[in-house]
Amino acid sequence: MIYINRIRNTRLKKDRNTFPYNIPSIFNLEELEFRKSVTFIVGENGSGKSTLIEALAINSGFNPEGGSRNFNFKTQDSHSELYNNIKLVRSPCRNTDGFFLRAESFYNVASAITNILDKDQITRNYGGSLHECSHGESFLALIHNRLSGNGLYIFDEPESALSFNSQLNLLTAIKQLAIKKSQFIIATHSPILLAYPDADIYHVSDSGLKLTNYEDTEQYGLTKYFLNNYKKMINELGLL
Repeated sequence: MIYINRIRNTRLKKDRNTFPYNIPSIFNLEELEFRKSVTFIVGENGSGKSTLIEALAINSGFNPEGGSRNFNFKTQDSHSELYNNIKLVRSPCRNTDGFFLRAESFYNVASAITNILDKDQITRNYGGSLHECSHGESFLALIHNRLSGNGLYIFDEPESALSFNSQLNLLTAIKQLAIKKSQFIIATHSPILLAYPDADIYHVSDSGLKLTNYEDTEQYGLTKYFLNNYKKMINELGLL
């Protein structure tokens, strides 16, 4: 299911020296199409993928720090002005659920949930207090209990708290929710998540965002090379 068909950058390219347009990928972004129920955005640290995901989430009605559309808490304004220049092109279909999972501010979301809902509501919607389990367990508790399908789900580096097995768990959850007419847009560094079948993968580079194949991503290639040559790489790093 597709709820957002594409995004367009409507700002004139004349402020290259100001954030976020001093990020080459953002400066060169004109349009980005979402063709599949699962889309990944990959790139090096500082390449602009999280800045783009944040702007997309805000334009979709989510709190900049994460949560569902009814979350309006704020701890600190740190989002860029890119959301003012991003235009969403929506499909005729409308999602009934949605969530912005942002790894770096998830603690704030868990705290807001504790403040907004009573204990029974937290148990019913999230499986229990998200502060009374590990970081990774809280991610999975939210995904398995809160997300119901027919949803627009935007994730920013969800693998940051997840073990190898938990990332596999997340893959199966994404599949189950995709079957329930959900759309996922995910920024990630994880070669495990990127293996999701029939997903679109956009690689963020200085020239913009380009579709790529899983085995052509740096995440796949470098991980494979490291596992097959880890002693050599450790030696080259001067660790031996």
